[in-house]
Amino acid sequence: MQPFIYCASASRVIFGSGSVGRAPDEIDRLAAKRVFVIGTPSALGPVSPVLAQLGARVAGIFDRPEPHVPAGLAEEARRTAQALGADACLVIGGGSAIGLGKAVALTSGLPLIVVPTTYAGSEMTSIYGITDGGVKRTGRDPRVLPRTVLYDPTLTMSLPSNLSASSGMNAIAHCVEALYAQDGNPVISLMAEEGIRALAQALPGLVACPNDENARTLALYGAWLAGTSLGSTTMALHHKACHVLGGSFDLPHAEMHSVVLPHAAHYNREAAPGAMNRVARALGSDEGPAGLFELAQRLQLPRSLASLGMPESGLLHAAQQITAAPYPNPAPLSFDGVLALLQAAWSGVAPGTVT
Repeated sequence: MQPFIYCASASRVIFGSGSVGRAPDEIDRLAAKRVFVIGTPSALGPVSPVLAQLGARVAGIFDRPEPHVPAGLAEEARRTAQALGADACLVIGGGSAIGLGKAVALTSGLPLIVVPTTYAGSEMTSIYGITDGGVKRTGRDPRVLPRTVLYDPTLTMSLPSNLSASSGMNAIAHCVEALYAQDGNPVISLMAEEGIRALAQALPGLVACPNDENARTLALYGAWLAGTSLGSTTMALHHKACHVLGGSFDLPHAEMHSVVLPHAAHYNREAAPGAMNRVARALGSDEGPAGLFELAQRLQLPRSLASLGMPESGLLHAAQQITAAPYPNPAPLSFDGVLALLQAAWSGVAPGTVT
């Protein structure tokens, strides 16, 4: 066995139906008196009884999160929280809301309590991302790691099936890259493989029957494992490509992950055969990248960047950005190889198909 380093997440996790009702207790644990709430109106509606219970402790509500966290919006939210005298931040929603909460915490130091309503996984990481001038910059900082995460499957019941499927594929992407991460370890590999297995089992069921609470619970469990895997390792080519495509071309985040993932996995298949074997085993497939592509097909997700609005003329620029600076990846990064990956993803062909 290779030597490794493992650092456990410092977040407190509460999992189970109805767990959002424990938010006031978790706020008490922080001794917070003025809570700044971030979330979209659709996410905040189902938790209105909890917000009512908090009463005057809700200092204010910011209900305009946007994908990829525009820098101007992040600064507006931070200034608003400061003006309200907030001493904690309660975030309810998916990746956009959580990302905005992290941007506020990064510059204000406010502790975060997060209630995820999708399967994005950002809540279990110290990773943040802010887009400025069409470029998405990411980093890690302990200030953005939530103090408490409340996983309540009942809050995901209203998530449309197409968003459930794409958000779940986004979570699977975290697991796949954790399996071949340069700083991976046996504990996270177990969690990542189990996360893929749980999500691959749950997603078809909840797409067929969106109000299946058992499927929703299993998917949220998989998302927790995926988020933990993401937060514990360094992501590689797949995530770098998605950050570039999302920041430069404003593509929908989760759907973009489901399109790019099989092709990024194929790019790394020969350099990381053990990881690909684990992906295949978790999917119940003969081959990892093909299994990921087939799962996306089964979930009726978009399979091409073109269908998401990516202009073909932007592929060269994207490949240049993705390969502009070195970063850890199992297979050596080359401009031609990444361009071929993007061309295949843009066309929507099966991974490994020459375009």
